[in-house]
Amino acid sequence: MIPLRQFRRLLTISVVLARYRLDDIIQATHLFRPMRIVRFLAPRGVRAARDLPRGERIRLALEELGPIFVKFGQVLSTRRDLLPPDIGDELALLQDRVAPFPSDQARRMIEASLERPIGELFDEFEDEPLASASVAQVHAARMRSGKDVVVKVLRPGIAERIERDLELLRTIAGMAQRYWEPGERVRPLAIVAELEKTIYNELDLKREAANASQLKRNFEGARELYIPSIHWDYTRRDVLVMERVTGIAIDDVTALHRAGVDVKLLAERGIRIFYTQVFRDNFFHADMHPGNILVNADDPADPTYVAMDFGIVGSLPPAHLYYLAENFLAFFNQDYRRVAVLHIESGWIPATVRVDELEAAVRTVCEPQFAKALSEISFAEVLLQLFEVARRYNLIVQPELVLLQKTLLNIEGLGRQVYPELDIWATAKPILEEILKARTAADAVAGEIRKRLPSWLEKTPRMPGLIYDFLHQATGDGITVKLAEPGLEPLTAATERRGRRTAAAVLAAGLILAASVLLVFDPPGPTLLGAPILSWAAAVLAALCATRALR
Repeated sequence: MIPLRQFRRLLTISVVLARYRLDDIIQATHLFRPMRIVRFLAPRGVRAARDLPRGERIRLALEELGPIFVKFGQVLSTRRDLLPPDIGDELALLQDRVAPFPSDQARRMIEASLERPIGELFDEFEDEPLASASVAQVHAARMRSGKDVVVKVLRPGIAERIERDLELLRTIAGMAQRYWEPGERVRPLAIVAELEKTIYNELDLKREAANASQLKRNFEGARELYIPSIHWDYTRRDVLVMERVTGIAIDDVTALHRAGVDVKLLAERGIRIFYTQVFRDNFFHADMHPGNILVNADDPADPTYVAMDFGIVGSLPPAHLYYLAENFLAFFNQDYRRVAVLHIESGWIPATVRVDELEAAVRTVCEPQFAKALSEISFAEVLLQLFEVARRYNLIVQPELVLLQKTLLNIEGLGRQVYPELDIWATAKPILEEILKARTAADAVAGEIRKRLPSWLEKTPRMPGLIYDFLHQATGDGITVKLAEPGLEPLTAATERRGRRTAAAVLAAGLILAASVLLVFDPPGPTLLGAPILSWAAAVLAALCATRALR
């Protein structure tokens, strides 16, 4: 049931969807069923929209519905494994186009947050914003020390508006998941939850400042990437003051050529920066669209990337990072069986899938790519096709990989835009091999052991008790393994079978040990063929348990 306070907004959404001839979405999600009324309310542009491709109609509708729906479309565009290509391509074009809010309001918010008048904080403050997005807008300023900075301030009342629209999005997503045929596969509720986490992270500007500081520390002394400095004394949850940086927009290829920039080196550096952030640091800038990247061309033969807007960053669990790195190397080496094995070992594909079948499917996707010229090979295209294949094998989507997929698509697209002949595979492979070699070198392993040794030593006294508890549970009620991830039912059943076999094997071993003790010590009592009856009983039970374990 839709709350009354949401009904008016829901009607507006239905009108916009009808205007762009997205009636099937209204029907499928049960948004506003009286279609004749909706079409009457939305005559403007209906006939013209009828001739537009469906992907473009969806994009235009989201842009008209406002910032939160644009964000929703942006997050949805990263799920290329779930979307038809035409819709995914259009959603990838979504950009925040938001009118700025009044500068006097921005001034009052900054003064309230920093508890000082603008005149005391800055020598100069430009009322005309440099940029205005759905969550915040940015003003240029000069500090009393003479340093040029930018001041980012959240939009007034943005948190309340976001919560209202998110509540409505959750309602619509629930309807879609219930009534829309692909709803169970697309999982719109999970996508809204992903959007909610992302956007609330962006609402905390201190978190963004901390992300920038971490990235700057990771690339301290490196020439290829520059991260602006944060002025922490002037940074709060709703205000961020950061060093002002300048440069050529990464997508202004004409200006890059006019400045004499070595575009081949620039494109290759972008690939190296991405792989270094992901596989060396496990901390990567996950919003690398053209508006957030500049190029410092002071030395055209040695260009430097300048990153901005650090509200969205990503990292992966160590196990997934290892499997992902090994997958990339296997792709580069055309080792398709290794790719299939890694997908199953990592849990991304259910363990019931046959390795040889998955290997053949992976080969079918990857092999045509290697027949192309090196400059035409698209790793992003390979990944998208692999997702299509993996869906047939019940791919278990890993939410933490979504930002990585999106960033990889952005990086490859930007690299090819700057230097169309870019050989992504040849550029990425040696970097990845070098990083993995460094991570597995003797010094690195020894350092990791030294780091973990105090924790291991602290836990050592508890180990005998933990082992006893495990054996007691295994020989008593059995070991329970709880797995709630959708699609893991076959793996859960296999794990439970292994658990029962383990418990039977442990019990058999204990009974064999008991029989041996009885035979050695020869206790008084009835015997059978010269041996105590108890030892024979233990041996028989051990045989039964061993048979159970071997099934």
